Amino acid sequence: MPRAKNNVAAKARHKKVLKKAKGYYGGRSRLYRTAIESVHRGLKFAYRDRRRKKRDFRRLWITRISAGAKLCGINYSSFMNGLKKSGINLDRKTLADIAARDMSTFERLVEMTKA
Repeated sequence: MPRAKNNVAAKARHKKVLKKAKGYYGGRSRLYRTAIESVHRGLKFAYRDRRRKKRDFRRLWITRISAGAKLCGINYSSFMNGLKKSGINLDRKTLADIAARDMSTFERLVEMTKA
């Protein structure tokens, strides 16, 4: 009986990996063995950086809020503490957007936290 190597499934697996490697340079997009290494590495970075993106954006928002608060004569921690005590429930993303685009509204928020 002849040996069956299941070429159909192997070809499908190879095609799947090479499709993900499309756009890579040289053999990384054409040769299965190097392509699979590059794809695995890329998927690993993608997984890690999806989590990292959340941290990076939070840092950016905090920096923007801090800069806006300093312009209004208050530091970040006092501003956030004042917001919490005055019952203003705005997340950092929204506060950063207000600080960057609408300084008059942000100044009113700072006055509310000082009072």
